[in-house]
Order: sequence, then structure tokens, then C-alpha cells
Amino acid sequence: MVMNQMMQFVKQLSSRTAFNQTDPNQIAYMRQLQREMKEKDVLHTPFDELQVVVFDIETTGFYPEKGDSILSIGAVRMKGNTVLEEEIFYSPIYHENGPSEDIQKLTGLTVDELRQANPINLVLKDFFQFVKSDTLVAHHSSHEKKFMRHVAWSVLKMTFQHRLIDTSFLTKVIDPQSKLHTLDECCEHYGIPIEQRHHALYDAIATAHLWGESLQRTKELGYSDLKEVYTHIAQLK
Repeated sequence: MVMNQMMQFVKQLSSRTAFNQTDPNQIAYMRQLQREMKEKDVLHTPFDELQVVVFDIETTGFYPEKGDSILSIGAVRMKGNTVLEEEIFYSPIYHENGPSEDIQKLTGLTVDELRQANPINLVLKDFFQFVKSDTLVAHHSSHEKKFMRHVAWSVLKMTFQHRLIDTSFLTKVIDPQSKLHTLDECCEHYGIPIEQRHHALYDAIATAHLWGESLQRTKELGYSDLKEVYTHIAQLK
């Protein structure tokens, strides 16, 4: 029931306003975001007040520099360790030929769905307007970072400057000997359900609950902000 309401809310978030990288208003907006990110003192923000956007992407492969592309983006906002389920983002991305049959089976995305979706420039516009200057969180974030850097430059001609934190960042503090690796393993360990695996929104929501659980355990160990965690990890090296 909750997820049905969330998906209805996603449709309401959809925007058809074109993003034109030569539009001075849009360029000004992105530059304003970059200024806000530089001015934000995220490291010293108490965990209970820390606002992040947890996101996930589905892609055709692992190498954007070799032509692999993003098929969909899902995201949910959090404050502290609370998932704000009314603040979500989801969008498939236009793809003329569709991904391979294996990727279609894995993600559930269809050729028709992708052919009817917004192009990447519109989706990026909506995504960044949703994220604003908040810190981003992802599971195994190197994958997301690589693709976001690539599309931010190739599509928007701007560098990707959002702070992006991997969920394993907190694992180094709460369970440094952990052998957990995949999202499935982590969620099973913490008893977090995943409603539909390899769907960008549902994976993002599961990752958000994983981040929330990790954040709560980090607070219970006596850490109050990201700066204290960074300092602790630096001392271990």
C-alpha cells in the first residue's frame, strides 16, 4: 500500500520541462547548487540533522567510457536515520534500442518503457532539482560516481561535484571485520526487505534503510557526526 502511494507520488514529480545546457537559467541553477555544496558544513552536522539523498542506478553495463549508459535512477531522501518515504524520485531513461535481454530480465525494464521515457538531459535536470545540495549516499558508490561523472560532463558539460558517500563507510566503524559485500548480503544481515531487486527505486529504498541502520549503530557507539567518523578511520591507517 505504501509503495503504491509512493509510485503515484513519483508520477506527480515527473516534469517535461526541457533542460538546455545553453539555458542561462539552468546553468545558473547548477552553479548555485555548487556554491551551496561548498558552503555546507556537512562534516560537522549532527547525525540526527544530516540530510542525504540515497540513490541507485540501473545501467547497461559497467563502463560508461565504452558506451554503457544509465537506464533508470531511483532516490529517496533521509533525515538522520529516518527514510522520508514521501520524498522520492524515480525515472527510467530513454533508450532507443533497449538493453540486452539479460539486462531486461535482470531489471524488469522493457524496450517499450525505455522508448517512452524522458531523455537523459531531462532526467538529470529533474534528479539534480530533487537532490539540491544534499549529500548523496549509494551502495558500492564507485559505480554510481563513475556514471554520474560521465553523464554530468557529456550531457551537461559540468563536473559532478556532489559529495557521495558509500554505505560501507559506516561499516568500517560498526563492524570492521565484516565480510558483507553485496546489497543482498547486507540487507539480509540487518533484516531489511528488498521489494524488487535491481529496480532503481526499490534498491535505493533498501539502501536507505541500510544507511539508517548503520547510522543508528554508529550513534550508539558514541559518534555524533561524519567528521568524528573520518577522524577515527584516519587513525586506523
